[in-house]
Amino acid sequence: MNYKFLYKITFLLLISFFISSCTEQYALQSNTFEDALVVEATITNELKKQEIKITKTYRLEEEENTIESGAVVMVTDNDNNKYIFEQKDSIYVSKTEFQAIPGRRYRLDITTNQGKSYYSTSETLTTVNKIQSIDATAQTIKGDRGVQIIVNNYDPNNSSKYYRYEYEETYKIVTPMWKQDSTIILPPLPDGTHKEIGLISRKGDSRICYGTAKSKDILIASTNSLSEDRVAFPIRFISNQNYIIAHRYSIFVKQYIQSLEAYTFYKTLKELSGSDNILSQNQTGFFYGNIKSSENPNEKVIGFFDVSSVSSKRFFFNYVDLFPGEPLPPYPDNCDIQAFTFCFYAKNPDCRGGMLLASIEKKQLLYFNSYQYSNPIYTTYEMVSLPCGDCTSFSSNIVPPFWTE
Repeated sequence: MNYKFLYKITFLLLISFFISSCTEQYALQSNTFEDALVVEATITNELKKQEIKITKTYRLEEEENTIESGAVVMVTDNDNNKYIFEQKDSIYVSKTEFQAIPGRRYRLDITTNQGKSYYSTSETLTTVNKIQSIDATAQTIKGDRGVQIIVNNYDPNNSSKYYRYEYEETYKIVTPMWKQDSTIILPPLPDGTHKEIGLISRKGDSRICYGTAKSKDILIASTNSLSEDRVAFPIRFISNQNYIIAHRYSIFVKQYIQSLEAYTFYKTLKELSGSDNILSQNQTGFFYGNIKSSENPNEKVIGFFDVSSVSSKRFFFNYVDLFPGEPLPPYPDNCDIQAFTFCFYAKNPDCRGGMLLASIEKKQLLYFNSYQYSNPIYTTYEMVSLPCGDCTSFSSNIVPPFWTE
């Protein structure tokens, strides 16, 4: 979940409306900048070590949020089970694996290292409903041709209604200017005039790599106003000019079934982050989730303790399957060839030996080809930028364990 704009508390203090679609309205109150707690907490029905992130707000001119370190974090249920969380780097992780059980009520309690206490309302697990399928089709949307990825779901009991989605995409990268040979700088010639260049065979795979990225937007859907609980959610549109789909692409989708209150919170969050009038002078206020201070009910706390059922599904497609016979999307780097004649004669403007040695030493350029002039005998090296000849410069050559061809 992307809470980044929440940390920019100046934005949050410019909101002036109330949420009326929820059974319990969220209060919106005006104020100036305050140091507020930010909580990202979703407990699911997956048997795993659950995770909670706790940070503090920061101003627009500041670069990043501050982790709330040293807090005591605990989730309890109405059967008196207690699940203790411990800090690991920037998140809090439950010491033991557990899963949300239908019918039980769960509550989050936080005590900061300054001794301040916070608690959430008690929440129950939502309806369990699995993703039915994921489809990908070539479409043109608003003049942009690309791939529309749709998540399909149906609840015959009409009890899910509120959905939130996250995804992680993984894509195959094939380096367009890769060569087996690579340049190295040899010791100077016996006369000490200049260094020499040699070629060696590369070790390891630097031609095929894999990139990964997670969703950042708030992706929600509701069927509450529809005659049936059926979802066909457009989770991702990718232009056919985007290189991430040039070869093989995979998307791993998580679907959370939410309560009305949780859905309303995320819906408001989405509306605020996408508002064109977010800096309007007549907007002043602050919106709350379901987490409050034990000592001061007026203290501002940002976030929502969500107990959601989750299901997931992975989907693959190849570019050639959706765009047969069409050229691949452009590679995301300028792969023009740069020619360097390896000589050091000052009166010859074509001699660029010093520049070539510097680019090799700094690992700025990679070998692509070489050839010689006959009179005089000079070697010219054709070089390309590092990303065009070595995909490990910006991604990983380790094949993901889930990857299939």
